[in-house]
Amino acid sequence: MEINVSILANGLRVISVERPQTETVSVGIWVNTGSACERIDNNGISHFLEHMVFKGTKKRNALQISEDIENAGGSTNAYTSREFTVFYAKMLKNDLELALDVLADMIMAPTFSENELSKEREVVVQEIKQNFDDPNDIFYDYVQETTFQNQALGRSILGPADKVRSFNADTLLNYMSHNYAAENIVVCAVGNLQHELFTKMVEARMSELQKNKSFVPDKQIYTGGCFAKQRDTEQSQVMMGFKSCNCYDDNRYPIALMSYVLGNGMSSRLFQEIREKRGLVYSVYSFNNSYTGSGVFGIYAGLDADEISNYIPVVADEIKRICNEPISDAELNRAKVQSKAGMLMSLESSSATAEMISRRHLLHNDNLPLEKIIEIIENISKDDIMHAAQLIFTEPLTYTLLGNIKAYPSYEKVQKMLPHK
Repeated sequence: MEINVSILANGLRVISVERPQTETVSVGIWVNTGSACERIDNNGISHFLEHMVFKGTKKRNALQISEDIENAGGSTNAYTSREFTVFYAKMLKNDLELALDVLADMIMAPTFSENELSKEREVVVQEIKQNFDDPNDIFYDYVQETTFQNQALGRSILGPADKVRSFNADTLLNYMSHNYAAENIVVCAVGNLQHELFTKMVEARMSELQKNKSFVPDKQIYTGGCFAKQRDTEQSQVMMGFKSCNCYDDNRYPIALMSYVLGNGMSSRLFQEIREKRGLVYSVYSFNNSYTGSGVFGIYAGLDADEISNYIPVVADEIKRICNEPISDAELNRAKVQSKAGMLMSLESSSATAEMISRRHLLHNDNLPLEKIIEIIENISKDDIMHAAQLIFTEPLTYTLLGNIKAYPSYEKVQKMLPHK
């Protein structure tokens, strides 16, 4: 996969992968800002801004933004995460310039009319209420808040309703003036295109973008802790979390493989031991989230509240086992194959390819070849996996529970079940 990179005079990175055999193109604008870059007094503004740029520009009203894309048979959307805000579209190959024109227009010339602001504030407030009403959605907000207490990384992406209702045009423009800058943005397209022409399209529309950002995000400090909330649900949710590495740490590769062995997939240890052998849960899995300043490794389960006291000791035993005993050759090989296959399969999607490349450039500012990543994975040993487990599971626990919980092991009791430094 050949990745083409051009840098405009203002520092904006324009990236593409040419796939002339396809009939479509995916294009997007990736901004390295999200809720982790907010202050407590404007929590939720990244997400609200993502909504508002679709509500009108100097060239298009809200309907025209949608119609310009959909009249050409394309689709467009956006999302906000804790460290990224992304605007993207997928089009037929001849409509790349149209899609870019719409997306760039939204970033460069939003109007933020009071009429649209007043309507969209309440739309987002309804989204906040919907998030709270869904136990699966609100649970992960509780997890994040417990893991990273009293800091931006631990706050909700949507923000509180009272803050959202306070945002006005000046608030949004001020936020953009600090966070939406060329050094903080990547424009990327993957599909049937020519890189030189694409670069000229971007330059014609975004060369006036300011060069430098002027915000300093909060430090990201893993705190750990315990949070349990009673809620009338049929199933309870339990998360055991641990401090992990940031996205620049080379340990992220063996940690990812360790997660495959422990809890990623139906052949993983947790799935086999807890669901298949014991029937304690419907869903159990592990994951690793690495941010720019910290990270969290989590083990999630959805289960009957009466089974929590039976479930926790089994997880603790599996954690101790992977910390103290080398994994088998079969487990190591399977984890490597799963990791490589997941990565290679995702690259069949032009949208997923653009996502991977853009994130890589925003975080690392480089083109790490796919072959190099595969080589890193291939060189990971059983000892590396054990070291990764010891690195993760000797950290203080984050213990989060939600549901019709009655009795469960205390934070102190669970911590004593786990390995110690």
